[in-house]
Amino acid sequence: MATPTYVLTLPLKTELGQEHKLNKRLEIARGIYNACLGEALKRIRYMKRDPAYRKTVKMPKGIERNQGFRSLKKQYGVEKYALNGYVQEMGHLFKQNIGSQMAQNLAERAFAAAEKVLYGKSRQAHFVPSGHFFSVEEKTNQTGLRYFSDTRTVKWLGLVMPVKLKTTDEYAHTALLDRVKYCRLMKKQIRGKDRFFIQLVLEGIPPKKRTHNHSTDETARVGLDIGTATLAVVSDTKVQLVELAEGIEGEEKKKRRIQRRLDRQRRANNPNKFNEDGTIKKGNKDKWVISKNYQKTRRELTEIQRKIADKRKQSHNRLANAILSLGLDVRVEQMNWSGLQKRAKETTLNKKTGKFNCKKRFGKSLAARAPALFLKIVDRKLSYLDLSLKKIDTAKVKASQFEHINQTYTKKNLSQRWNSFEEGQIQRDLYSAFLVLNTTEDLKSIDMERVNQTWKNFHRLHDAEINRLKGLNKKQLSSIGL
Repeated sequence: MATPTYVLTLPLKTELGQEHKLNKRLEIARGIYNACLGEALKRIRYMKRDPAYRKTVKMPKGIERNQGFRSLKKQYGVEKYALNGYVQEMGHLFKQNIGSQMAQNLAERAFAAAEKVLYGKSRQAHFVPSGHFFSVEEKTNQTGLRYFSDTRTVKWLGLVMPVKLKTTDEYAHTALLDRVKYCRLMKKQIRGKDRFFIQLVLEGIPPKKRTHNHSTDETARVGLDIGTATLAVVSDTKVQLVELAEGIEGEEKKKRRIQRRLDRQRRANNPNKFNEDGTIKKGNKDKWVISKNYQKTRRELTEIQRKIADKRKQSHNRLANAILSLGLDVRVEQMNWSGLQKRAKETTLNKKTGKFNCKKRFGKSLAARAPALFLKIVDRKLSYLDLSLKKIDTAKVKASQFEHINQTYTKKNLSQRWNSFEEGQIQRDLYSAFLVLNTTEDLKSIDMERVNQTWKNFHRLHDAEINRLKGLNKKQLSSIGL
């Protein structure tokens, strides 16, 4: 049975020679991963060419079909641990730098990537280019990459690296009292320099920080209506409408400028690789020219992407803690994020301009704001209390279409951001979060008795929140509707 697990990340104190050796080992790990990925994809191709596979695909879903797939997978070695034997055969080539358990872990990572292609969850599996493999991990803390608590050092096949640990870091000192399951080495490029970190995967529940004031009431409800860029939060004591990953707009603008500069440099260095209309020439196998200025710009892009990722994760964690301080019965609609990323199928005309509307949907916003990551963080924090995020049945509840006064469903356009009631206008996202808050225990319908009891309180808190948003001296997102 899996035990509760959390991660503690600590920086390593490394010397120049050690950094060279770590980079070398990461490159060896990249080679192993790519070799295993190629082998896994080859086995999948051979399996799909088998007439028995095509025959099995056409069979009706059921036990017989599943048994046929299992038999074919076993025959062609398309299984999670099947690549362990393959990687063991070339073990003598890297045994001084990569242990056998770490190599097996790399093989399993490669198979997981190939399996996504097999099941249609990914279009293709990507081989990792040179210098872009940033982490390796062991299966236990007994061999290879290990952490020693008595000396506070990490040892890995001849390398001994002290861990940087502040004496004032109460959280880290308390966390290190738990058992270390296994270690993960990570490399980050910070301000153009390589920095190495150790991630200790610890058994148990993470220590509670002083700044965290999570609720202890498992019956206190919180309703969430999450969008591509905003989050509506409604509880019995608070109503709030916030931006997801607030504060990254400036960094995103810098990132777009750097990407445009990178594209201009790429085109200036390689005019033979592009057609007159700007598209890339298909079939042109000339080597790409990479100038020093291009490399410098690429490092700038890497740095800005790291800053955005760190700010986004920090913002999500703060917001998740604020929500859990309101209650532990957290409810949200199920969302199909991959569906929102896809381009629109139908071609439509803009009524004002007469031009065709763009078919792009919410891919950029989802990538920048990462709403799915936010929900994952909330669910992880709840799991430490043996709870989970409650996902309501969107198709049955239809919170965005329901009106509790006349108990009818009305489909609304995305541009319609307000609902009209006798008491006044109610912001659409906040109203949806209010209805999510008041769903029944089976999460399949709206509890009308509870809605009527809490409506006046919600309306009062809603008006206070709208007045707060209007008083802010900043430009609001169009989806908020102010």
